[in-house]
Amino acid sequence: MLGTGLRQRHLAMIALGGAVGAGLFVGSGIGIAAAGPAILLSYLLAGGLTLLVMRMLGEMSAAHPVSGSFAAHARRAFGPWAGLLAGWMYWALLVVSVAAEAIGAARILNRWVPAVPPWLWVAVCVALFTANNLARVRNFGESEFWFALLKVAAICGFLALGAAALAGLVPGFASPGAAHLTDAGGFLPHGWHGVAVGMVAAVFAFGGLETVTIAAAECPDPVRAVRAGVRAVLWRVVLFYLGSMAVIVSVLPWNTPGLADGPYAAAMARIGVPGAAGLTEAVVLVALLSAMNANVYGSSRMLYALVERGDAPRLLGRVRAGVPYAAVLASAAFGFVSVVLSLLWPRTVFPFLLNSIGAAILLVWALIAASSWRLQGPSVRSATALAAVAGVLLFMLGDPASRTQLLTTGLWAGALLLWAALRGRRGSARSGDGVPRQEHVHP
Repeated sequence: MLGTGLRQRHLAMIALGGAVGAGLFVGSGIGIAAAGPAILLSYLLAGGLTLLVMRMLGEMSAAHPVSGSFAAHARRAFGPWAGLLAGWMYWALLVVSVAAEAIGAARILNRWVPAVPPWLWVAVCVALFTANNLARVRNFGESEFWFALLKVAAICGFLALGAAALAGLVPGFASPGAAHLTDAGGFLPHGWHGVAVGMVAAVFAFGGLETVTIAAAECPDPVRAVRAGVRAVLWRVVLFYLGSMAVIVSVLPWNTPGLADGPYAAAMARIGVPGAAGLTEAVVLVALLSAMNANVYGSSRMLYALVERGDAPRLLGRVRAGVPYAAVLASAAFGFVSVVLSLLWPRTVFPFLLNSIGAAILLVWALIAASSWRLQGPSVRSATALAAVAGVLLFMLGDPASRTQLLTTGLWAGALLLWAALRGRRGSARSGDGVPRQEHVHP
């Protein structure tokens, strides 16, 4: 049985730790290069879709608080195959993200301390966060709270600095006002196609918020925790992303050289912040480490939920002091193996892993919306979310730069569905009426 040591303030920071990572501090530059100032529309649309999905997920989780969150809801709605697909896709998304974050953090640390090779930094990071996740869940929640708080403080500081600069309150910086939103090819320099490309990048950046409903199962009052946690986290993340993009594309032209590689550093350098590059690199490192910590947690809890439902080997369900230590070790080990593969075959194996989970979050969101439709009845929210996800997937299929991600994710999903089909009646017999025998349900 899992512990119940998490508190409301822990939930918010765990979710922020998983969602506000490299996708915001580094990956957003790709979206800006594709959409220009219209990246604001991209993030607004992606944020709207995220709000719809998370509200539906929050309502289902409050009505039926259970470990596994959306995977359990999908199982209840459509049967064992849907729970297996949602759970394993999300687990793969998180563990590959852990590997990517570890690689990014190791590169920064290696630049700071060149004598230590990147692979050793990776080993240190993985060992550190494995140990942290093996601690009692309250200890983990407390550490992640302060860890993620540093990142949130950095974002708030950036937003405050940007607002002051644009208001003409920063000495030595002449505020451009709103001029940069239209002076380099207009607000839509690459048309609506650029907005769509930016939205794809934004959707993937928002992934990770789902962890708040997974973590709620380890709270004393999961119903209250889910309702309050989803509301608090959603608006903060949307504000951070939209506010940051507004500051960046207002402070300097969207096509400034180097902006795509480091938008925050470029914006602060233009404002005149001393040591902007080093300061930004430190913030990015904190963001990567915090996201890595949160994703080890989320992946281990999802793996534990899969074990409960008979969708993963039973030995991975071992618990000690309320912590699923076997699932933690397995999830962290996969992340470390992925890093080793990236060092051995940097141009083949790891890019394939990244591509194989490229559209995983969209598949998970589609299952959440479909589960809401089935369990709570048809609604405008579920229909709009399903239509939006379908639109993004169709765009990815037609876009050469995104098509590989979609197809490789499709192969991974197809393999999981084949596995579910081969299990057939055996899987149905284990789950009985669709509700697992050992679900971690709170009254």
